[in-house]
Amino acid sequence: MILNDLIARAQNRIEKQRRYNRAVAEINALSNRDLSDMRADRSELLHWARRDILG
Repeated sequence: MILNDLIARAQNRIEKQRRYNRAVAEINALSNRDLSDMRADRSELLHWARRDILG
């Protein structure tokens, strides 16, 4: 039971980190023009991605 729980939590954490890494790559791939068109700030998008995905 305890081992299964530890494994499940580790797998969940790894998946969250993968999702976060993908989001960061997508945000960093946006040009300054893209960000301007979206009226977005890169650092703010990274902040929200971290908060929403990693908690």
